[in-house]
Amino acid sequence: MSKVVIIGAGGVASVVAHKCCQQSKIFSEIIIASRTLSKCESIKASCLEKGTDTKIFTTKIDAENVPQLIQFFQMERPDLVINVALPYQDLTIMEACLVAKTNYLDTANYEHPDTAKFEYKEQWAYRERFQRAGLTAILGCGFDPGVTGVFSAYAQKHYFDTIEYIDILDCNGGDHGYPFATNFNPEINIREVSANGSYWENGSFKETKPMEIKREYDFESVGKKDMYLLHHEELESLALNINGIKRIRFFMTFGQSYLTHLKCLENVGMTSIVPINYNGMEIVPLQFLKAILPDPATLGAKTVGKTNIGCIYQGFKDGKPVKYYVYNICDHQDCYKEVGSQAISYTTGVPAMIGAALFLTGKWKKDGVYNVEEFDPDPFMEMLNTCGLPWREDFNPVLVD
Repeated sequence: MSKVVIIGAGGVASVVAHKCCQQSKIFSEIIIASRTLSKCESIKASCLEKGTDTKIFTTKIDAENVPQLIQFFQMERPDLVINVALPYQDLTIMEACLVAKTNYLDTANYEHPDTAKFEYKEQWAYRERFQRAGLTAILGCGFDPGVTGVFSAYAQKHYFDTIEYIDILDCNGGDHGYPFATNFNPEINIREVSANGSYWENGSFKETKPMEIKREYDFESVGKKDMYLLHHEELESLALNINGIKRIRFFMTFGQSYLTHLKCLENVGMTSIVPINYNGMEIVPLQFLKAILPDPATLGAKTVGKTNIGCIYQGFKDGKPVKYYVYNICDHQDCYKEVGSQAISYTTGVPAMIGAALFLTGKWKKDGVYNVEEFDPDPFMEMLNTCGLPWREDFNPVLVD
């Protein structure tokens, strides 16, 4: 019997809650907590409508208020906190978990609200404190980061002695019908894609201009798509945890309409995170833009098409060169029919549930702060196949030049 707190009430939180309710033998009780209680109640109602033996409760919480979080965790004494709120709130939630002696899991690494830079160092700084407290913190347990790290650990365990090159390919072939909308939190999405890109090579990061490096790739079930090199957080942890690595790159697909709209918004200052004064009020342009764009949690009913996300590896086994591609294909409408979500939220929420389940069953439980590739990948890979994200393999993939 286990109790889990889910912090957040957006599209990903909804998927996490639904998938936990499908695993009632592991998740006997969940508490959905967010600033907006009505969103928590809506998720609860949807879960109950689909049927579950999991007990569901809701509450209002401010994820940036550490004393309030501590009091809440101490009162409820959950076995685990699943953080699917904003990345800005990772540190406040981790701090509260430490004080309240509560285990922790998230899907995206910490990002400072004023710098638009995301990196692991401030979360990794908690390693010794979590270890001394006898607590587990699992970082980046979504799809990318998350499944991409598990894929890497699985490849390293079963097919390679050393992996020299990793290319992570994130393709969304979905169409939601809007001229411009983002498939996850607009503020995070736009900050991510408008920042400088980078890739890991020979021991350090090489920085590029935004969208400077472009490749075309033919994705199964989606077709040929333009993809662009971005900085992404798993590059940082995989560079430390994969044997023999020489280069890691991350590519994401974007349609021309999205890029044209984004460039226009950048040119007029709407993607800026620098506060401005408007009618005597201080506002952040990007946060205002977020408020007028479609909520990603509402896109499920409109979105058609598929995603294809995976990793291509090159390395050696027993002195012989090996190529390996492992990936998942996910259908937007299948996700909506199951949990009322589009595939982007689904591919993030399902892995978060799996990581939580593996922690609660003792398979991913050790004191300290860890990225997902530092755990045994096999039970996670098994659950991907049974929980909605089956994976495919290709031992002779087309490589990215």
